[in-house]
Amino acid sequence: MAVDVKSVGIPDGFVVVVKAECPACQLVQPVLSDLATRLGLTVYSQDDPTFPEVADWVVDDRDLAVSWHLDVEAVPTLIRILDGEEVARTAGWDRQRWEQLTELDGLGPDLPVFKPG
Repeated sequence: MAVDVKSVGIPDGFVVVVKAECPACQLVQPVLSDLATRLGLTVYSQDDPTFPEVADWVVDDRDLAVSWHLDVEAVPTLIRILDGEEVARTAGWDRQRWEQLTELDGLGPDLPVFKPG
């Protein structure tokens, strides 16, 4: 699915859509911080602009405009944007899929291998 994200100003790179009340999102908090540091991740928080933390890489999406535009049905959803278009996504926490998508090894070593969103 190639979603055009230029119209809503979503940057190229990696984005994750989360919500504070989601158990899988709570679980992946350390991974989000790690990815923000290593990849310049942007996080869109659906219900709490201070989740997963107060940081310039966390964006308030309480109006769900970005989530709706990206057709997010489950959280957390990790999406890769390239040249203004979505090129890959995965929903929930699946270490293997997140590592494939980000091309990084060792994500969330203390977390379970899988947790659905």
